[in-house]
Amino acid sequence: MAEPLRPFRLRGYGGPQKFGVAAGSLRGLLRKGCRLLQLPLPGSRLCLYEDGTELTESFFLTLPPQTELVLLGPGESWRGCASDIERLLAAFCSQQDAVVEAARRLLTDERAPHRQKLLADLIHNLSENILAEDKEDDKKWFEGLEPRFKNKSSYLRHSCESRMRGYMREVSGFISNVHPAARDAYRGIVDLMADKLKSVKYNGCYFDRREEEEAARLCTAEGWFSCQGPFDKDDCPCKHSINPYSNRESRILFSTWNLDHIIEKKRAVVPELAEAVKTRDGREVNWEYFYQLLFTLDNLKLVHIACHKKTNHNLSCDKTRIYRKRKQTHEIS
Repeated sequence: MAEPLRPFRLRGYGGPQKFGVAAGSLRGLLRKGCRLLQLPLPGSRLCLYEDGTELTESFFLTLPPQTELVLLGPGESWRGCASDIERLLAAFCSQQDAVVEAARRLLTDERAPHRQKLLADLIHNLSENILAEDKEDDKKWFEGLEPRFKNKSSYLRHSCESRMRGYMREVSGFISNVHPAARDAYRGIVDLMADKLKSVKYNGCYFDRREEEEAARLCTAEGWFSCQGPFDKDDCPCKHSINPYSNRESRILFSTWNLDHIIEKKRAVVPELAEAVKTRDGREVNWEYFYQLLFTLDNLKLVHIACHKKTNHNLSCDKTRIYRKRKQTHEIS
């Protein structure tokens, strides 16, 4: 008695296209597949797409309907879905767009969640264009941005500058909380900080891969940034890393990362500065120390949003550095 026909999804070694084929036996399926894909029957064989296991007649009878199979011709081999990835990577250098499209087609009707994630990650990584800097070389990266940005570094510098300007506005806006008698002195320090920020272009070089010496403390010349972890830990527990230069999705995701003040800006640094100005009693406030805490990597960590702890850090300014000795002038007799 003939076995009832069961449907399978069949594909050849050379491409991602799948065909529906029904058969009641391994021999029948092999014969139909060879006819469909124009392969010689002698030397051809069938295996599982998932892991490359070669089919026998008894194994074939245990397969559920719609199992995905690969038909191999003489001399061809299949090591599971990893073979697809190897083939894609081999073509990557010369046919990047075609590789991404092929990976997307593989995801069609895909039912294995682990394989789906692998292919989705592959698509994301193959969409990268890390080395491109100018708009003309990676137009997709600039989608949604203002036309004035002509290269990647200019946009990331702008983003950093915007953050620093925001910090400066917070420091300046705190003046209403300063004792009236100390407001002029506080305003003078704010002006000094603003001038220094302008002179260093609002520290935008921290996010400019062309300024390698300045950027080295946060990233490599290629543009990789690593999460520096919560304020109270040495390392990021999740090992977050990102390259905002790679593709549009990474650029957008990077905008959610934070610069976290280790000694907190609102709870500690700015109130301490206001108090120092109020109680200076003839002493000179060490405004450059406060500038370091507010605007430089001496007190800033780049962190993934999940590692940005909003709770009180319970850290305070160094009391020995709040004031500095006035420079003395000596008359020569």
